[in-house]
Amino acid sequence: MGSLEQQHQQVNGVDVPSSLGGGSNRVAAIEVEGELPLPIDMISTANKQFDPDIEGANQQKPGWRKFLSYIGPGFLVSIAYLDPGNLETDLQAGASDRYELLWVILIGMIFALIIQSLAANLGVSTGKHLSELCKAEYPRYAKYCLWLLTEVAVIAADIPEVIGTAFALNILFHIPVWAGVLLTGLSTLLLIGLQRYGVRKLEMLIAVLVFVMAACFFGEMSYVKPPADEVLKGMFVPKLKGQGATGDAIALLGALIMPHNLFLHSALVLSRKIPTSVRGVNDACRYFLIESGFALFIALLINVAIISVSATVCTADSLSAENADRCNDLTLNSASFLLKNVLGRSSSAVYAIALLASGQSSTITCTYAGQFIMQGFLDLKMKKWTRNLMTRCIAITPSLIVSIIGGSSGAGRLIIISSIIVISWILGLGIIGINIYYLSTTFVDWLINNNLPKVANVFVGILVFPIMAVYILAVIYLTFRKDRVVTFVQPIKNDPVAQNKMENG
Repeated sequence: MGSLEQQHQQVNGVDVPSSLGGGSNRVAAIEVEGELPLPIDMISTANKQFDPDIEGANQQKPGWRKFLSYIGPGFLVSIAYLDPGNLETDLQAGASDRYELLWVILIGMIFALIIQSLAANLGVSTGKHLSELCKAEYPRYAKYCLWLLTEVAVIAADIPEVIGTAFALNILFHIPVWAGVLLTGLSTLLLIGLQRYGVRKLEMLIAVLVFVMAACFFGEMSYVKPPADEVLKGMFVPKLKGQGATGDAIALLGALIMPHNLFLHSALVLSRKIPTSVRGVNDACRYFLIESGFALFIALLINVAIISVSATVCTADSLSAENADRCNDLTLNSASFLLKNVLGRSSSAVYAIALLASGQSSTITCTYAGQFIMQGFLDLKMKKWTRNLMTRCIAITPSLIVSIIGGSSGAGRLIIISSIIVISWILGLGIIGINIYYLSTTFVDWLINNNLPKVANVFVGILVFPIMAVYILAVIYLTFRKDRVVTFVQPIKNDPVAQNKMENG
């Protein structure tokens, strides 16, 4: 990754790199350019003086108290799996497929835990977050391409969160959606200002909002009383039987893909004072894994509760024809009217409070992730409030324009566009680009530096380069070709032809 600058501090009158003195920059070489390496005995002396793991048993925290000091980042990360985009896909999956797709949420959360723990380990082990390492590792053109893709992904992820919060304000206080978007941006800036008083204050706020969501949806779940055997069967017995189940399963899994969360988690763990010894780093990785597992388990239970409530309400025998139509196209806005008609007015208010907690907390974490991404890739030196204002204005601009022009229906369509089309294209282009980059550069580097005879290199090149060209052309073809099979037909009321296509397509 190249030589990285090291901060120094005085230890018994001698300059010692901060990586030995308890600082956060753990990616460092002992020999710095222009300086002589420190003697081994001096390094061990510095470690003994500053390493908390070898200060003595009386000064060490008990295990549970030590674990409590690491709690916090996991809750900020888990809220991305509870944002309004997840709520909308959960509601529709429950209404269309009942409890049959709960296993998708379970598998998605397991993979989320694995990926998030790797991001946390990256920050703990290196002392730098993901965007800083990308800046140091990739060439300039690749770095800026990654930054642009990441920024667009953040904006796309932020659109459902902002619009969801605006919908909640509209349900509770009858505020227009466009005004709710502006209020969401303002409140996010005010709440994220809590980081001035320490990141733990912000983590506490997010944890409270997560438990507010849990209380609301668990309360709804206890009221509708979904069958426990069907819920458990849906979680552990994979099925794709229902009409449109495959599409709903893809939507559920896609809503759990949060690229900005990796940058956020790798940065949040740096707020903790982690010992520089091997044992200290390993303990920190283990504690962050346990903490993330607990937070994501709560997120899993909330997602299960949302699907269960939607499935139970939309399959009730006493459901009216009007409410049955709402279940066929359930959105964040229509769900409140459905719950109000079926469960009463208070149920609609409880849903709106949960949606408000979901949207507000996820916008905070999305803005926080945008700070780290911009700072890491571009190394911008600006005040925090300026960077917050810049990232917030960039993120809410599409939502504000669409909500002013198209109202609540246009805002609802924007959620679908941002959640499915934008994120899927961005991830696809990013993965394809990285694959092609590493495939070509790694092979060319091997071809230049191997010990094979020139004739063998020529034959290998003649064999491999056409295969690489076929791969790239195939990816381009599959990206832009038209679908030959109709995978979705917009339902039209009282249209037997469209109904026949949906049943037999």
